Amino acid sequence: MRHPVSRLIVIGLTLAGLAAVADAQDWTRFRGPNGTGAATGGDGIPVKFGPADYNWTAELPGIGHSSPVVWGDKIFLLSADPDNATRYMICIRAADGKAAWIRQFESEPHHLHLRSSFASCTPAVDAERVYVAWSTPTKTTFMALDHAGETVWEVDLGTWQSQHGFGTSPIVYEDTVILFNSQQANQLKEGEKPGESFMMAFDRRTGEERWRRERVSVNVCYSVPCIYEGPQGDELICCSTGDGVFSLNPKTGEENWKLPDAFSMRTVASPVVAGGNILGSTGSGGGGNYIIAVKPGKKPEEVFRIKTAANYVPTPVVYDDMIFSWYDKGIVTCIDAKTGDVHWRERLGAAFSGSPIRVDDRMYCINEDGVVYCVACSKEFKLLGESELGEPSRSTPAVSGGRMYLRTYSHLISVGGKSS
Repeated sequence: MRHPVSRLIVIGLTLAGLAAVADAQDWTRFRGPNGTGAATGGDGIPVKFGPADYNWTAELPGIGHSSPVVWGDKIFLLSADPDNATRYMICIRAADGKAAWIRQFESEPHHLHLRSSFASCTPAVDAERVYVAWSTPTKTTFMALDHAGETVWEVDLGTWQSQHGFGTSPIVYEDTVILFNSQQANQLKEGEKPGESFMMAFDRRTGEERWRRERVSVNVCYSVPCIYEGPQGDELICCSTGDGVFSLNPKTGEENWKLPDAFSMRTVASPVVAGGNILGSTGSGGGGNYIIAVKPGKKPEEVFRIKTAANYVPTPVVYDDMIFSWYDKGIVTCIDAKTGDVHWRERLGAAFSGSPIRVDDRMYCINEDGVVYCVACSKEFKLLGESELGEPSRSTPAVSGGRMYLRTYSHLISVGGKSS
């Protein structure tokens, strides 16, 4: 059923004279274009801001860590009631922060990791539909809605096994939508059955399954794939404990190559392409994290490995020949993308669960307390600004139309769009 729009409270007012959003670069998946976390045309996004600089603030029903995605003048994200797991799929107008529609889906509460939520999947969106997933221990829901909020198709992917909670996100590739259905197979409680892991592709118009490729189940992994333009064509790149860094044909699911012994622990951060290499990382709440750079090909090779202050949950961002790794425990490292040499490493004194994004030549990342750090993309460390959002966050910002959208637990905030 539909959730009453009246429960979405708009606090701020739209600033006059903002650029039209419909003509802007769209942010269609987790971390934007091909998962790079990169946007251009952000001159109007300040390095430091406060409530007086907001275009608007929208209160969301429930809470969640789902990051916003943007198509034209519409922003989509997932939220959920923390007590009964009711999911809310939300569409917000970019111009004024008001709800275009809210869909409500009853669900079943279940165990979650302390840092998880019932709404940790970031949707994917195209010109006609928005795609989103969530799970209970007995059912995994994957669905498409049109931009008016009507259900186009829905599939049940079966049971899902993990004590951490569901958190993977789909991507759109040509006429398909792809989801990494990774599940837990070790360290199970008595009576629990191991889950089966698959990379899966569906016709984005009908929901019909196009292909599925079995993956090795060890730890549940949350990496979101990206597309690598290899010499033989497009490759779907992803990471997991069981298969390491691997490449599939995105049209058929056929495996191109993999480096199966790359990781000894869980993978949460998503792969990125840097300096002609594929970058992946592994870690745990107890530490031991490391980053590896892999030279792709039929015989993939590890190029270098970073063990100190390596990211676990946040996905790195790349600028020119530099990789910027935001370590969960508050340290940022600038790494040479080709050699692995460290240019600098600095502590910001905060914990990060969301990933950084890059706007032109500067980075933004929200810490768990809701403080946005802005750091220059350079071979010398430069902290450009700190901005407090007033509420904790474990989400990743989105950028479209010269504006940045920042999600806290229960609010969405719009900044930027004015000439500096």
